[in-house]
Amino acid sequence: MRLLITGAWNGAEKYIPQLERAGHTVVFMQQEKDALDCDPCEIQGVVCNGLFLYHDIKRFTSLKFIQLTSAGLDRVPVDYIQEKNIALLNARGVYSVPMAEHAVLSALEIFRNSRFFLKNQANRVWQKYRSLRELYGSRVCIIGCGSVGTECAKRFSALGCIVNGVDVKSFDSEFFDKIFALSDCAEATRDADIVVLCLPLTAQTEGLIDRAFLNGLKSGCVLINIARGKIIKTPDLIDALKEHRLFAALDVFDDEPLSSDSPLWSMENALITPHISFAGDGNSKRLADLIMRNLKGVAND
Repeated sequence: MRLLITGAWNGAEKYIPQLERAGHTVVFMQQEKDALDCDPCEIQGVVCNGLFLYHDIKRFTSLKFIQLTSAGLDRVPVDYIQEKNIALLNARGVYSVPMAEHAVLSALEIFRNSRFFLKNQANRVWQKYRSLRELYGSRVCIIGCGSVGTECAKRFSALGCIVNGVDVKSFDSEFFDKIFALSDCAEATRDADIVVLCLPLTAQTEGLIDRAFLNGLKSGCVLINIARGKIIKTPDLIDALKEHRLFAALDVFDDEPLSSDSPLWSMENALITPHISFAGDGNSKRLADLIMRNLKGVAND
């Protein structure tokens, strides 16, 4: 198979000789925005992330296989890919562990008010603050019960939380106390102390977290978004945060990087991170193992 591999697979160069020994012909390009160094109509398989944001997939007339380095499918034309019967594989499970750890960290930072103590440390101030919350016994609702959501559930459960989930439809899982259907999302989140967004961005989920949803959360609830920014209607969230009814830990945004004039930066009840919840030192091996395993299942031409 003639493969185009992009720099979205960090460390790919180390595996190219192995792929060539397996019978693949490999073309490598570091930056997906760059001009192609090959004839796209000859490419049969692609390992990439956002390649088709910059290059028309219709030019890849021989394409049979796409391996994404991301878990989300929102950067590829899924309808066209399905229409052409192109195999599409994502990086499911690769980033779930660090994302789940980030979700727990975010909750603890807010519950234990770490910002207060970090400021005091910087100013060499010894000041006690005793109004701290415990995760133990808290109610957590995880919206999106796939690989990331399940890893979140494992960790919050281990810390003594009551963990419910929300997914497209209800089902049983050993890692959740109960999983609600998406149509019952309001009921599932009504009593939650923490809501974690782990769902994919689709036409159904875009703007799901709106004013009505936020008004249904109880006072003091912590909303954690490690999914996609467009799942939240940002103006509605900003209004809710201004009213000091909620806390938010946001790792993803409508437009990235987050504009320097966004009011979110200066809000005391918002924690901002620059889309790094997925980062972890185990990712490279997990991703390489997954890609090499999936490529073994692809017939060579």
